[in-house]
Amino acid sequence: MKFLIDLHVHSKFSGDTDSDPEESIIQAINLNLDGIAFTEHYSYEASEGIEMLKENYSWRIGIFRGVEFSAAEGHCLIFGVNTDKLLIRHAPVLDLIRIVNEKGGVVIPSHPYRMENSLGDKVDAATGICALEGYNGCNMRAYNERAIKAAKALNLPYTGGSDAHLPQEVGLCYTAFEDTVTDDNFVDQLRAGNYQGFDKRKLGKG
Repeated sequence: MKFLIDLHVHSKFSGDTDSDPEESIIQAINLNLDGIAFTEHYSYEASEGIEMLKENYSWRIGIFRGVEFSAAEGHCLIFGVNTDKLLIRHAPVLDLIRIVNEKGGVVIPSHPYRMENSLGDKVDAATGICALEGYNGCNMRAYNERAIKAAKALNLPYTGGSDAHLPQEVGLCYTAFEDTVTDDNFVDQLRAGNYQGFDKRKLGKG
């Protein structure tokens, strides 16, 4: 059985939405997702308030934390590292990848072919990333198609995440893992690459 996680969700802690994280968690449960990852903008510690919700809902769903980090070249999802303690804000992406990998985390360029805040073809030289975000729920379909094509060319797995800023957007895109994902093995599972992104929208954008 696949283990389904929306790997890219924002809440009021990102500063650009009033979305209640608990409502997003409930939406994920209603959609029968197995996990949800909050990736607030720029700051890992911004999602500290999620910890109590993790305890409250641990009986039903895995709740994970990461960050959507702004590298010099564009946005990247980072898991497994508290980037706030690394003093690397707006670092060049190659420096970011090196530092995060050394600290035991992983880097996944988010919406890599969106027109803004994205690496674009710079992903070709981004040695050390563990995956690309292939399906992003806020992207035009053509941007997602380019990301998946790039991932295949680089022999990398690709993830799916809604990029939700509202609870009803949760689960539009998600990642299906081959194995159960827990707090203890989350980063290892990402690094192993035994997963694939999916887009559940009936009509793609674009």
